[in-house]
Amino acid sequence: MEIKRDKYLQDLINRMHNRMIKIVTGVRRSGKSYLIFHIFQNYLLEQGVPESHIIRIELDQRKHRKYRDPDVILEYIESCIRDQEMYYILLDEVQLLSEFEEVLNSLQHIDNADVYVTGSNSRFLSKDIITEFRGRGDEIHIFPLTFKEFMQVYEGDIYHGWADYMLYGGLPLTTAMKTEEQKVSYLTSLFEETYLKDIIERHHIEKTQELEDLVNILASAIGSLTNVPKIESTFRSVLRSKISGNTIRQYIEYLEDAFIIHKANRYNVKGRKYIGTPVKYYFEDVGLRNARLGFRQVEETHLMENIIYNELRSRGYAVDVGIVEKRRKDASGKAERKQLEIDFVANKGSQRYYIQSAFAMPDEHKQKQEKMSLLQVKDSFKKIIVVKDVVNVTRDENGITTMSVYDFLLKDNSLEL
Repeated sequence: MEIKRDKYLQDLINRMHNRMIKIVTGVRRSGKSYLIFHIFQNYLLEQGVPESHIIRIELDQRKHRKYRDPDVILEYIESCIRDQEMYYILLDEVQLLSEFEEVLNSLQHIDNADVYVTGSNSRFLSKDIITEFRGRGDEIHIFPLTFKEFMQVYEGDIYHGWADYMLYGGLPLTTAMKTEEQKVSYLTSLFEETYLKDIIERHHIEKTQELEDLVNILASAIGSLTNVPKIESTFRSVLRSKISGNTIRQYIEYLEDAFIIHKANRYNVKGRKYIGTPVKYYFEDVGLRNARLGFRQVEETHLMENIIYNELRSRGYAVDVGIVEKRRKDASGKAERKQLEIDFVANKGSQRYYIQSAFAMPDEHKQKQEKMSLLQVKDSFKKIIVVKDVVNVTRDENGITTMSVYDFLLKDNSLEL
């Protein structure tokens, strides 16, 4: 059964013929090539585009290595364009193409060409490249499968599906694997032999053990506030390593650049400003995170938080960690301030949602604890608590909505329930 990725197809359709380079980014094996060369190409054919007007080059395939030469690929593409009708140029793993900036600029000057490219890292979206393509590049970031997409092909109920998704994540190939051994081997090997190897080779890293240790530290700390000095202290005290803070900072940037992790900044809701460090890091795919730790640290509370974070980002929201201050008097009557955390502040245009990942609220004390930070926010934007339990969607007298993680992830309009 085919996994439909309708959101991303629609993103491409909405950008057709806009005179910009459509750049599809995402972590390796997230489905970029399938989106471009199967889903989108099939759409073009269904719309009556002749196959001869679809020029596709997969630069990571050995048979296409010659096209990594900028002059060779340009000559080939120009030879394929034989009339004034629209041609669709699909290039996979464009970062493998030498001088790709100049190639893409040249393609953009062909009046009857609509260009789509994919890449597995953001090297070609670095500051220099963004300057080069300012106003002419249009990024579409594709995530691993959401839980709803995952359940399209899962053979079982949502509860077993959640358990599998939380453990093995949403990389599309895992859905076709029948045994736990296959999934564990695939994810473990993928992280070691593809992701880390790519980073080490691309950036000529010599301290490979320190990079691996850093990944383990970040994987163990999802959902927890951290910063470079704290990580550096862990290296010194636990790992007996003298790696510098600058090197740690650089390695983290490499991991972000490869879309393995993503940073959530802290935002002062009342003060309307960003705070800076410490920050939180989440993994683009929880299966990869679990594989990195040998599937030994499977804390459902933290993984559920990571999954909710990824879901919000896949829906197009910018997501921060919210901070609000509560003022109260201590036992002596002296005024004191206490910082409370809102797991996620999700923004998209004029929309904003405050979201708590609570896992379980078994009693009144826990409910009060989870609602405390939300009650400090006095604006009119919606406040939501997501729990693991199967519950009816409810709204209390303070306007706080509580829903199950299944409703949140499986219903497209869950934020409006």
